[in-house]
Amino acid sequence: MPDAPLPVRDGLNPTRLRLPENASWETIAEFLAARFPSDTTRIAEKIECGEVVVQDGTPITFSTPYTPREFVYLYRDPPVQPRVPFEIDILHRDENLLVVDKPHFLATTPRGSWVTETALVRLRTELDLPELSPAHRLDRLTAGVLVFTVRREARRAYQTLFDRRLVEKEYEAIAPAAPHLDFPLHVRSRIVKERGVLQAREVEGPVDAVTRIDVVATAGDRARYLLRPRTGRTHQLRVHMNSLGIPILGDNLYPEVYEVGAQDYSNPLQLLARSVSFHDPITGRSTRFVSRRNLAAWGNNTPGPR
Repeated sequence: MPDAPLPVRDGLNPTRLRLPENASWETIAEFLAARFPSDTTRIAEKIECGEVVVQDGTPITFSTPYTPREFVYLYRDPPVQPRVPFEIDILHRDENLLVVDKPHFLATTPRGSWVTETALVRLRTELDLPELSPAHRLDRLTAGVLVFTVRREARRAYQTLFDRRLVEKEYEAIAPAAPHLDFPLHVRSRIVKERGVLQAREVEGPVDAVTRIDVVATAGDRARYLLRPRTGRTHQLRVHMNSLGIPILGDNLYPEVYEVGAQDYSNPLQLLARSVSFHDPITGRSTRFVSRRNLAAWGNNTPGPR
């Protein structure tokens, strides 16, 4: 993917559009008006200010001809969003990495309804780190250790580490106790997540999702579980726990979907990315980062597994 000719602004990358083929527009401005019909006034203002550019950074005008497959960049006005009322704690920072303890309810990166209130945008603006980029991602409802790269030059090395599954991840979850199950268990299945469908599901076919699940402690009808995923399918841990009949507490998707208000923070998913460990590709050192958070369903003063 080519680099954007516009810098990060207010923590957000510019929007990148590729002009479709077989189109009837004569100018790029006509295409943008059709692409964003409810925002034509602001698009026109951005063109007048030279804030809509093509790949080489040249600003377009209202008469710039439409060229199929050309890339166009512009800043969209971010929505005004209420602040997610939880802070991001910094676990480690150096010239290459920023490692944080993400709270529940804060998305990792802009997506869908969550744009400005995301960990990436907050950290870029608050720490003045425009090149900050996630080395991996956590679901919005999952808390815990999240690794970012600070410099563009370091990005590929760490993202490749995660992509090649060379990082050991440990999660903690609170769920119903299961004395009838013989732990530790290795859950293996094939998981698919269809676009537009909230739940992921297990299907027949080659295994592409593997999780080791063990019990750390039991208290009454609840237990604290240590989850070690070997793969990274969407909702993998939630799906595997639910498949054992012990869905994670606070899960509004498994086993049944129920609606939660956008600003309802009363019942967080009891899932925490407790630690990540890897052999640092730049320093050569063995590295481990551990969350300082605790899951409320187990008690705030009880430390998690280390």
